[in-house]
Amino acid sequence: MSFDCSDYKQYKRLHLSGEVDLHNSPDVRRCLLDILNRKKSVIVDFSDLTYIDSSGMATLVEGLNIANKMNLTLTIVGAKDAPLQVLQLTRLNQVFHIVESLEDIEE
Repeated sequence: MSFDCSDYKQYKRLHLSGEVDLHNSPDVRRCLLDILNRKKSVIVDFSDLTYIDSSGMATLVEGLNIANKMNLTLTIVGAKDAPLQVLQLTRLNQVFHIVESLEDIEE
């Protein structure tokens, strides 16, 4: 798993690739919380993510809750295959704002 953070419009983009699991979700959590603590809305880019387990999903739910309390947004972009199935099976696709591509992100 690797991840990087970059600017995209007025957001911070957290691009995840590979697998997010119990072993590396704490690193993703630190990065996500750092973005939110800087009072920036975040785009979590799933376009190169192949797998995410419950610990990774818990990290995203925690981030969403913090973002909501701070009047920020957390948007998931590019979810497909197994990660999208996890969102659908847990019904978190009804909780998160999910878009297909970066071009669908509103200013």
